[in-house]
Amino acid sequence: MQVCFDGQRRSIEDVEALATRRATASLSGDPGFRARLRAGAEQVASTLAASGVIYGVTTGYGDSVTSPVPQALVAELPERLFTYHGVGLGPPFGLAETRAILAARLQSLVQGLSGVSEGLLERLTWMLAEDVLPVIPEEGSVGASGDLTPLSYVAAALCGRRQVFDDGRRLDAREALARRGLTPLTLRPKEGLALMNGTAVMTGLACLCFGRARYLSQLAARLTALASFAAWGNPRHYDAALFEAKPHPGQRRVARWIRVDLAQAGGGDLRLQDRYSLRCAPHVIGVVEDTLPWVRTLLEDELNSANDNPLIDPVTGAVMHGGHFYGGHVALAMDTLKNVVANLADLLDRQLALLVDPRYSHGLPANLSGATGARAAVNHGLKALQISSSAWTAEALKLTMPASVFSRSTECHNQDKVSLGTIAARDAARVLQLTEQVFAAHLVATHQAVFLRARLGAAVPGPLRRFLDALALEPIIEDRELDGELRSLCAAISERRWRLDAESE
Repeated sequence: MQVCFDGQRRSIEDVEALATRRATASLSGDPGFRARLRAGAEQVASTLAASGVIYGVTTGYGDSVTSPVPQALVAELPERLFTYHGVGLGPPFGLAETRAILAARLQSLVQGLSGVSEGLLERLTWMLAEDVLPVIPEEGSVGASGDLTPLSYVAAALCGRRQVFDDGRRLDAREALARRGLTPLTLRPKEGLALMNGTAVMTGLACLCFGRARYLSQLAARLTALASFAAWGNPRHYDAALFEAKPHPGQRRVARWIRVDLAQAGGGDLRLQDRYSLRCAPHVIGVVEDTLPWVRTLLEDELNSANDNPLIDPVTGAVMHGGHFYGGHVALAMDTLKNVVANLADLLDRQLALLVDPRYSHGLPANLSGATGARAAVNHGLKALQISSSAWTAEALKLTMPASVFSRSTECHNQDKVSLGTIAARDAARVLQLTEQVFAAHLVATHQAVFLRARLGAAVPGPLRRFLDALALEPIIEDRELDGELRSLCAAISERRWRLDAESE
C-alpha cells in the first residue's frame, strides 16, 4: 500500500497505515500539484525581494514580532528557531508515534499554503518512507503556537542536527544522512516556521488513539458477552425489542454484537436483573460508539488543514496572519476520548470483580481458582489480578481530568491562551494503555471463568468458544505468574490481532 501526498484529503487510516509500516509514503509528481507548491515558495521569495513584511521571516518570533530582522540576517532565522526550541524533555515518542507525527506534518504542508519548497517536502517524505525518524521528546508543547518544541526536533534532523532512529539505532542525524549519501538541508525563509508552527504532534498521536479506541469498543462488547455467559447472566438484557425504545445507534449496535455472541446461551433464570456492569454494558460501550464519528470529523478536519502561521496564498501572494496552529479541536477530541475509554476500563473492571466473587458469580469458585480438593487451600486464583486491574482502572480514571481547560499564559503573554492539545493526546494514549491492561486482565479472567462454567456442564456459545480458542491461553489450575501472559495479551490488543465479528456488522 502506498499513501501519496498530493494535497487531497487523507484519513485517519492513512496515518495509521504509515505509522505501522503497512504503507509507504510518496510525494505526488502531478504537474499542477508541483506548480502550486512552487508558487507558494516563490511568493515568499518575491515578498522578501520587495522588502515586504512576513511574520517569522522578517520579524522575530512570538512576542518578538515587533523586532524587525535585517535582510542580511533573514537566512539565519530558521536555524535559530529550531535551535532555541531544543528544550524537550521526557522519553522520546515511539517509532509508530513519530511516523504519525511526520505524516500529519506532511499532510498539512502539501496543502500548498505554507510557502515551503519542493525539496523540503521531498526530504520529509523520504524520511518517512525510509524510516529515518527524528528522536522527538514527548514533553514541552502547550499546543499553541502548535507543537513548537517537539517539531523543532523534526526541523533539526532535516538539517543534520540532533539525533534520529535509523535501522533501530539512535544516531546523530548528520551521520545517518551521510550513510544514505545525503547532505543536510538548509532551510529557506519561512520553512523552519512552517515545519514547527502546527498541530502535527497532537494530530498524529490522536489518529493513533482513535484506532485503538475503536478496537477497544468492539472488544468490550465481546468481553461483556464472555462475562455475561460466565456469570450465568440474563441474555434478555440485550434483546432487540428493548433497544428499539432508545434510538442511540451505537448503543443499539453494541447490544446486537453482544446478542449475537450470546445466541443460545444459558442463564437468565437465576436473576431477573443483572448488576449494572452487565445489564448496562451497551449503554456504556454505546457512548464510545456514538462518540467516535464525531471525534473522527474533528481529527480528519485538523489533519487536512494548513495549520501553521502565516499562510501564503500561492495565487494572490497574500500573507495571511492568523492562529491555525491552535489545537483546540484536537484537545477536546482527546479529552473526550480518554473519558469514554476510561469508562470502558471501569466497566470491565467491575465485571471482573463480579466474576471473582462467589457471592455474585452464580456457582463459580472464589477468585476463579481451578484447584480442587486439598490443593484449593494453597491456591488463590485471580485475587491479585483483580487488585492490579483495579489499580490500572483507578489510574485511568484519574487521568480523565480535561487538559484543555488548563491553559497557561506563556511567552511574554503572547501565547496567553493555549490548547494543551498535545498533553490531552498524551493523556489519552496513557489511558488507552491502562485500559488495554484492564482488558488483558479481563481476558484472563473470562477465559478462566468460561473454563470453569464449562466444567460445570454449560455449553459455550460458538462465537465465544472460537474467540477463546484464538487466545491460546491455558486454564489456571495451580497458581502461576501471569505477567508474561498479560504482556502478550496487551501486545495482541494494541496490535488488533483478533478480528472481531463486530467489524463486519
